[in-house]
Amino acid sequence: MPRLPLLFLVALLPLAAAPKPHPDTAGWQPLVAPDLSDANLKPGSWVWDQGMLVARTHDTLWTKRPYGDFILDLEFKVAAESNSGVFLRSGDTTKVLAALEIQVHESADSALYGEVGSIYNAKAPARKMARPTGEWNRFTITCRGSQVSLIFNGEEVYAVDLDDWKEARRNPDGTANKFPVALREFSRRGPIGLQGLHGKAQAPVWYRNLRIRELP
Repeated sequence: MPRLPLLFLVALLPLAAAPKPHPDTAGWQPLVAPDLSDANLKPGSWVWDQGMLVARTHDTLWTKRPYGDFILDLEFKVAAESNSGVFLRSGDTTKVLAALEIQVHESADSALYGEVGSIYNAKAPARKMARPTGEWNRFTITCRGSQVSLIFNGEEVYAVDLDDWKEARRNPDGTANKFPVALREFSRRGPIGLQGLHGKAQAPVWYRNLRIRELP
């Protein structure tokens, strides 16, 4: 069998995540106040418990303030079968598919690109970075115009341009998605949300150290 060129062999390797440190968030603003006064939520659906923001129901918590370009840094941990997510710049908080959602799971759900760290139904991370159930994970999510990137436990697992999503219900790689509007048309400014207890198990999820820095 003839030898294949080295560059061809490299091209066959899976895309690797790129090591990248999380930022120093000293001086950043908290995403949610200790009394939840700056959030829109149903009473009792989310509570602070020993420095952790904990979902009690399936209802989503939304910031009252809309955000455009920003860096959001947070930690989360999950239980077995947990299913949550971080919604970005929602154009309509009454519609789940009106915002990008960064998946927060034990591992994955049955949806296309449903594993932890994915942009739901649109983009998977370069590789699996989730720590075992019960351990804290860290996200740094950057949104600047059409650019969205995620550092997940110390590695940048994607940096995408939403303008590459030119068609409704179709991803740039040719796979189908559920979005009735092309992602390039999504709102570039809107509230940030944390999804409550989602899925059949209604398993708990915990967030802490939620800090945000708006970008000029």
